[in-house]
Amino acid sequence: MPLRLLSLAFVAGMISLTFASSMPRAQQTAVPGTEPFEFVALGDMPYRTPQDFPKFDRLIEAINALKPAFSIHVGDIKSSTEPCTDEYFRSMFNRFQRFEQPLAYTPGDNEWTDCGRERAGKYNPRERLEKVREIFFAKPEQSLGKAPMPVDSQGKSMPAHLKYVENQRFWRNGVLFVTVHVVGSNNGFETSELEAASEYFERNKANVAWLDDSFKQARERGARAMVIAMHATLYDIKQKFPAIPAASGHLDTLRAIDRGARAFGRPMLVVHGDEHEFEMEGLRGTDFKRIPNVWRMQVMGGDYVHAMRVTVDPASPSVFGFRPLIVPENGAY
Repeated sequence: MPLRLLSLAFVAGMISLTFASSMPRAQQTAVPGTEPFEFVALGDMPYRTPQDFPKFDRLIEAINALKPAFSIHVGDIKSSTEPCTDEYFRSMFNRFQRFEQPLAYTPGDNEWTDCGRERAGKYNPRERLEKVREIFFAKPEQSLGKAPMPVDSQGKSMPAHLKYVENQRFWRNGVLFVTVHVVGSNNGFETSELEAASEYFERNKANVAWLDDSFKQARERGARAMVIAMHATLYDIKQKFPAIPAASGHLDTLRAIDRGARAFGRPMLVVHGDEHEFEMEGLRGTDFKRIPNVWRMQVMGGDYVHAMRVTVDPASPSVFGFRPLIVPENGAY
C-alpha cells in the first residue's frame, strides 16, 4: 500500500517518512562533499487560474523562506482546459523566476499534448511544445530561478538529440539529479495521428538515451544516489492489479529505469506528478515486482497547492527522508 497523507491534521505535525540508518547519526562520519541538503518537489500547479495564483504565490514564498538547495517542478503548470497562450507561458516563466533558489522544471502534458482541445485553444501540440522550449529553456545550460545553477542539457551534450534541451541533469554532493520529458496522456503517443506518433518515437528514443547515459555517468563517477524527475505516472496505480496497456508510451521509460537501477545498485528516488495525490511506495517494473533500492514519490497537486520536502544525506545508507511543506492558508489536504 502506498503511504498517503490523508488530512491537514496528519501533516501539520510534519511527520518525517525517513528511511533511517540503523547507525546513530552521531556515529556517522560525513565524507567531505557529502553533507546533507534538502530540496523541494512540487507539480501540477497552479491548476485552476486565476484563482490558484495567490495559493501558488504563497507556496513560492514558503519555499523561499525554507531556503532549500533547489526545487523541482514536475510539470502541468495549468489544467488541460486552460488556454495554452504565449502570454500564460510567459507569466508562468516570470513566476518561476520568483524562486530565490534554483528551480529545475520538466514539462507536463497540459503544457502541450492537451493544447489541441477546444477549451485549451485548439493549438497544434507540437508547436506548443516548441514554444515551451523557447520560453522555459532559452538557456538550457542553467536552471530557472533567481539564482540559477548550471546544468547539463541533453540538447548541449548529446549531438544526436539536439532539440531536447528540457532533459537536464546536475550533481549535488555526490547525488545525480536527472529530469526526463515523460508526460501523462500516454506520453503523447497517439497511434491514430502520424505527427503525434512521430514526435513520440523521436522523444522516446532521446529519453531512453538520456536515462542510459545518466546511469552510466552515475556508475562511472560513483554516485551515492540518483533522483529522476518526470511528470508522468508510469502505470495505472489505482487499479487493484495495476496494468500497462500493450501500446503504452511509458513502457520504454520504465524498462530503462529498471535496468539502469539494477546496474547502479544504490538508492534511487523517482519523483513525479500527474494524479495530484501524495503517494510513496517502491517503484515496480513492467512485471509489477519491486525494483530493488528504488522509491516512487508522487507529489500532491491540483486542488492541493502544497509541496514535499526531501532531505538528502549522501553519507547515510538510506539517503532520503520526506516530509510535507504545507501552507495552511492554501487549505487542507
